[in-house]
Amino acid sequence: MTFSELSPRRQEQLMAFDRLLTIMDELREQCPWDRKQTLESLRHLTIEETYELSDAILENDLPEIRKEIGDIQLHLVFYAKIASEAPADSPDRFDIADVLNSVCEKLISRHPHIYPDANGSKVIAENEEQVKANWEQLKLKEGNKSVLSGVPGSLPALVKAMRIQEKARGAGFDWDEKQQVWQKVEEEMQEFKAEFNAESGMAIDPQRAEAEFGDLLFSLVNYARFIDINPETALERTNKKFIKRFQYIEERARANGRTLSSMTLAEMDVYWNEAKSVG
Repeated sequence: MTFSELSPRRQEQLMAFDRLLTIMDELREQCPWDRKQTLESLRHLTIEETYELSDAILENDLPEIRKEIGDIQLHLVFYAKIASEAPADSPDRFDIADVLNSVCEKLISRHPHIYPDANGSKVIAENEEQVKANWEQLKLKEGNKSVLSGVPGSLPALVKAMRIQEKARGAGFDWDEKQQVWQKVEEEMQEFKAEFNAESGMAIDPQRAEAEFGDLLFSLVNYARFIDINPETALERTNKKFIKRFQYIEERARANGRTLSSMTLAEMDVYWNEAKSVG
């Protein structure tokens, strides 16, 4: 299909992307800051932009989501531009076309239930679980030595636990019923409590307590997955709720000429209950 045969909106989309690529070329050539950037120097900025997008999604702020998607898209184009500047004979050199073609080929190869093979046959995948299982098997055929090798080591621990469990499930290693998972949560809770022996006054072994607490968190993440709760989202919403309520306490204290350090916990708790009633 030629460009002129595309729908007007698709033509606009492609022209917008071409405009971004052109601006990136100009900035890399003419702007001192952009010329100075490397893959490494952009990394922490990309992480920051990703978290900003995450915040906008949690707030369901569509204008902000559009802005943050643009910022991240700029970073992706920037990385590809830097990579395209490698020596011409470098086997690692690539540009944005290589990036996009590569991901297109991966999507096609990993969706054999949508795109037929050379013989015209498709893999059967009638539900999400079958799609995930097929996906993990295809990744192993591509050279991954472990189902879990695709979990980035730098992921935050809570997100990583969720991804590990999802991938293990894709390989068939999972509980059958959520009741079994809850039993595991209760078991881990008892093991965690056993490390403290609060009534006996025995000394706590920090390493053992930490290990049991980790097991408890892992089991809770597992149960959340079984009841379709994203634990990272749930915790972040609770963080935001706590911040809002705590700031309410601060505001009420200031309005009454008080500081938190001069108030008792019971006094602060009055404001906390007020904060809960207003949202």
